[in-house]
Order: sequence, then structure tokens, then C-alpha cells
Amino acid sequence: MRFKFRSRTTIFIHDLAMVAVAWFGAYWLRFNLDVIPDRFQRDIEQDILYVVAIQGVVFWFLGLYRGVWRFSSMPDLIRITKAVLLGIGLIALSFFLYNRLDGVPRAVLPLYGFLLLLLLSVPRFFYRYWKENILMEREGKRALIIGAGSAGEMLARDLLGEVNSGYVPVAFVDDDRHKRKREVRGIRVVGEIERLPAFVKKLDIEVVLIAIPSATDSQMRRIIEICELCEVPFQTLPSVKDVLSGRISRGNLRDVSIEDILGREPIHLDWRLIAENLNGKSIMVTGGGGSIGSELCKQLTRVNPARLVIFDQSEFNLYKIDAELKALHPEVKLKAVLGDVADRLSVRRAIQELKPDVIFHAAAYKHVPLLENQIREAVHNNVIGTKTVAEEAMMAGIERFVLISTDKAVNPTNVMGATKRAAEILCQNLNSRDGTRFMTVRFGNVLDSAGSVVPLFRAQIKAGGPVTVTHPDITRYFMTIPEACQLIMQAEVAGKGGEVFVLDMGEPIKIAYLAEQMIRLSGKRVGDDIEIKYVGLRPGEKLHEELFHEHEQLRSTGYEKLLLANARLYDEIQWKTQIEKLVQACRQDNDTEILRILQNLVPEYRADVPEYQTKEEVLAPDLMPANLANL
Repeated sequence: MRFKFRSRTTIFIHDLAMVAVAWFGAYWLRFNLDVIPDRFQRDIEQDILYVVAIQGVVFWFLGLYRGVWRFSSMPDLIRITKAVLLGIGLIALSFFLYNRLDGVPRAVLPLYGFLLLLLLSVPRFFYRYWKENILMEREGKRALIIGAGSAGEMLARDLLGEVNSGYVPVAFVDDDRHKRKREVRGIRVVGEIERLPAFVKKLDIEVVLIAIPSATDSQMRRIIEICELCEVPFQTLPSVKDVLSGRISRGNLRDVSIEDILGREPIHLDWRLIAENLNGKSIMVTGGGGSIGSELCKQLTRVNPARLVIFDQSEFNLYKIDAELKALHPEVKLKAVLGDVADRLSVRRAIQELKPDVIFHAAAYKHVPLLENQIREAVHNNVIGTKTVAEEAMMAGIERFVLISTDKAVNPTNVMGATKRAAEILCQNLNSRDGTRFMTVRFGNVLDSAGSVVPLFRAQIKAGGPVTVTHPDITRYFMTIPEACQLIMQAEVAGKGGEVFVLDMGEPIKIAYLAEQMIRLSGKRVGDDIEIKYVGLRPGEKLHEELFHEHEQLRSTGYEKLLLANARLYDEIQWKTQIEKLVQACRQDNDTEILRILQNLVPEYRADVPEYQTKEEVLAPDLMPANLANL
């Protein structure tokens, strides 16, 4: 059998030996470190086996060997103290019943307890100190930890306790002045975050570790901007929502991503209510293979639906999400349906055969510049497709229909936004009838969605630049894909029918700032390594997007980050007439007529070219690759 110093058996033998030493030492102290009289010496030899046996049973029963010496802490000390006290009590009781403690001086038992407590605890904590401090001096990158709170303490403990962690924590920085000059796990809190570059140089730091999972978006931006001045690598722990149920350790560390800078405080959803509302329901997601649709399908698997129907016209996207969900959630009943939302026969067959209770309508064309010259296709998919699915849902008596819309539907200046506003109008007015309840959820840009700015910038940076931005002052609202999908489900629970829900997107972000941060996070320097090129706004693009119309006064819903816009209803005869005309114009393939009817249907739609750019400038063919830069 291989001998291990850290094995339970070895530690148990050590503790039993300490019991014998403590029992003998108690007598020795009792007689002032002098020779123990022969009579008491015989009692010691006679009693020692009983003492060791009783104390050993107590040790094992109270679980002294569940912990690991290198991680010995206050709970271990408390457990040792309980074991010693219980052992003394049982020893005293047994000896009293045997011979009324004859031959055991009164001072022996308390002295024994004191000595045994020292002999058991000191070796454990010395071993931990040796592992964490003496051995840790030999190798690893010198690390400075930002944040001396509970997350920073847990990270430091893990790094110190792991022989091959690759990091040696040298210091903390924290803005809490009460922590300055104090020590956490023996590591000094040297000062405030603002002085980070000076500390990096002074302490010869090789890597900075950000350990503030609760940081807000503005705090994280400030921290990262300071880290960028240090010219050393930096990593971060995930946000609170990612580590709430897990242990903070070096395994959680990862490179800082753009989501860390643009993400916001975690959303606290009422998952119980969401699950109650959707549990056991048959749910259909149109556009289920797209960026939003696929993530929505992943989130919906958490509510244990009776069936999840994924409807998409892209064969590859449909195959991809179907295979992924089957691998991750084999218990969920899935049905992948290949079809076009504007194909009434395909939609009707899927709805009638699979009988969904709820439809999330995520299918849409969404790329602003591309759709400016693809008017018929945009209207056919975004408006007529929504009309087709909505009407078939009503005919089948489906309970709820959730339209996923966009901030570009507010005062639209492009075809895409106008088609999404037309779809909103359609659903709001259909809800006035009995039966299916229609709800709309409106939000801004989604990070890393297909064709969005983040993957485009990432590809341009990988290619060596330039990174193309349309205008230095252009701003957009951003949120992460999971965040958007969770709020969509929350809106479905909150909706009674006819509402337009607006997601609280926080503060808008400058696209130029986004480009600069992505370049820096890639390890490049703005201007020196990667150039940012401003190429001018495209037709239909705004400098600043809006989340709600001036006549849509926002109200609270009682749910975090979910607001309600006052619906603007239209005359039923008028909008029905305009929709039918739109259908006819699409059949005739008449873009001019389609655009005219779309403007009548959405009066606030203004397709204006920016005054500070000529039409020739914004249509310059050599600038076409930048079309997707600010979706």
C-alpha cells in the first residue's frame, strides 16, 4: 500500500499519537515539569489505551477527517474543539463510573484538553501556512487582484491553495478606504483602483485579475479603461448571474469580453411564474434557427414544455439548433419544421398538426442597409409573414402570440423599421378580437446576433482593419442575447393582450467607443495597429435610435427592466385596407407602390437622406462593406 502523508489514515494515527502525548503532558505539567511519581506513572500506563480509544471514536464520529489539512479553517477549529470537549466529558464519565476518578488529579483533565487542542490545531494550520506561503513563492505570474471583497478573497484563497495555479497573488487594490493597508489572506490592499498603473510598475505585476462580479456597466468600463493603461494582460471573473450558484476560483477567470463592458446589472426574473405559465405548454418559435430564436429555444427548454416547435426557412440553422437542443436536452420533445412564414400552407400545416399553445414570432429580415433596396422581400417576410402566422394562429385558437420587434420601428427612417412597425400595428389591432392574445416586445441591438456590429468588427480586427464606423457620434442600445430572450418570456407572462412591451436597454453606447474597446481587448492599439475609418451614414440609418414614440408614454409593469408603452390603435377599416393593398402590391412586384402604401400604413415613416451627406456620397460603392457596421 502506498503511503500518503495527507491520507485519512495517516492523519488519524497522528491525532491518536497527539492524544497520548497530551495525556502524558497533562500529568507532567500537573507535577511542575518534574518527575511524575511512580503511582501516577502506573495510572498513566494503565489508562492511556482507554483515553486514546475513547478520543479516537469521538474524532471519527464528529468528522475530523472530512476536511483537508491544506484548507483548514475556522469550521475545522470548531470541530476540533467540540471533539476535545466531548472526549474530556466521556473520559471523565467513564473513569468516574470505573473508580470515581481515583488516581486522576483534578488539574489533569483541563490541562489535557488545552494541550490536545493545541496539538491537533497547530499542525493543521502550520501545514496550511506552509502550503500557501512557503511553497507558493516558487513559480507563477505575479498577479494583482482588483477587488478585496468576498469574490477577491475567494479567488486569492484558491490561487494560494493550488500548487499549479500559475498565479501568485501579490496585492489587492480596492476603492473602499476602510480596506486600505489591511491584509486579505496575508495579501496587502495597497490602494485605490485609480492608482493601478503605478502599482503594476512598482510591484512588477505580470497580470491583473478583476474580481468584482457585482460591478455595474459604468464601473466595469472604468476599471477596464484603467487596466488598458497598464500594458499587462487582464482577466475577469464572470458577472454575478454567472457565478451565483458556483464557487469562485481560477477556473472562472476568463479574458474580458465586450459583453463585460456593455452588459448591465443582472436581471432578476420571476422564473417560478414563467415556468408556471409555460410548463406543459406546446410552444412554437418562428425563426427559431436565428440568433434570437435559437437562444429563445434554449431558454424555453428550462420551463419543461410539452413540445417545442422550431420553425425556420434556413435548413442549416434549423438543423444546427435541432441537433444542439437534442444533445443538451434529450428529455424535451422537439419538432423541427422547415418552412417560410409567408407561405400560408406551410404555416397552417405546422400549426394544425402540432397545435401550439403559444407562438413566439421571431422570424424577420433585420439588416437595415440590405433591405433598403429589397423592399418587396422585406415587406413580404416582415409584414405579410407576420399577417399569415397571426391569422393562422387566430383560426387555430392559439392562446398567446408574442411578436418580437425592434427599436427601429419607432419613428422609422428605413424599410426594415417601417415593416416592423407595420407588424406591430397588425398585432395590436388583431388583439381587439376575441380569442388569441397578441403582445409585442420591442428592444434594440443584440450583441453577437447574426450580422450585428460585434462579429463584423471582430472579423475586421482579425483581418488587420480598418474597422468601419459610419459616424463618430452614432449610438445604439445594446443587450445580450440571453437577456433579451429572458425578458421576452417575462413579457409573455405579463401580457394580457394588445400591449407593446419595451425592454429597458440602459444607456445608448457610442459605436466608435465599441470599436475602440474591441480593438484594445484584442491586444491592439487604436490608430497604430488598427485604424477606425468613418464612412458616413447609409440611407435609412439614424444617428440615435429610440425605444418608444413620443405618444407612447411608458409605464411600469412591476417587472424589472420591462416597461409598457401605451398602444396607439388605428382605424380597423383603414389598416385592413392598407394591409390588403400591400399584399396586392407585393404580388405585382411593384416596389414604388409597396413603398407608398407602407408610408400610408406607417405615417411616421420618413425615408430621408441625411442633409450633411450627398446621395452620391452615401451610395459610394467602395464603402459598401460598412453597410452592416451600425445595425
